[in-house]
Amino acid sequence: MDETQKPQPLPQSVLFCCDHNAVRSPMAEGIMKKFYGTDCYIQSVGVRNDMEIDGFAIAVCDEIGVHLHRHRSRSFDEMQQWGDDLSSFDLVLALSPASQRQALELTRLFHLTVEYWPILDPTGLGETRAERLASYRNSRDQIIKRLVDRWGPPREQEP
Repeated sequence: MDETQKPQPLPQSVLFCCDHNAVRSPMAEGIMKKFYGTDCYIQSVGVRNDMEIDGFAIAVCDEIGVHLHRHRSRSFDEMQQWGDDLSSFDLVLALSPASQRQALELTRLFHLTVEYWPILDPTGLGETRAERLASYRNSRDQIIKRLVDRWGPPREQEP
């Protein structure tokens, strides 16, 4: 964050979305929960739920103390079936073009802010394990930068 910018107040609720809810949106959900704790209700969702949480996403988040191994991917449809209503979120942060289109379509009847954060999709990038991990770290670090630029440095959490 540059010195002239002040962190914005946290919204009461944030929904991250991406294509499969297997890499970018669960990373963003987990990192935001670690950084800002229970000051905000945070969830994530995908356009489709056709993949489990990605092992490389789990690995690079473990490096910073964010544990995603228990994350279960879900789609927009499943989210609504499970009782999370889109209209109950203050802010939807779309991390992929497809999720932005879906969120805008689903929220056109609500007074709800949908923003697009272009976060690199690391899947399929790199030949070796080290190269793949580097691309996932890059995506993780893009998310961290966006969060800190918007809401300031991580808050101290109670043990």
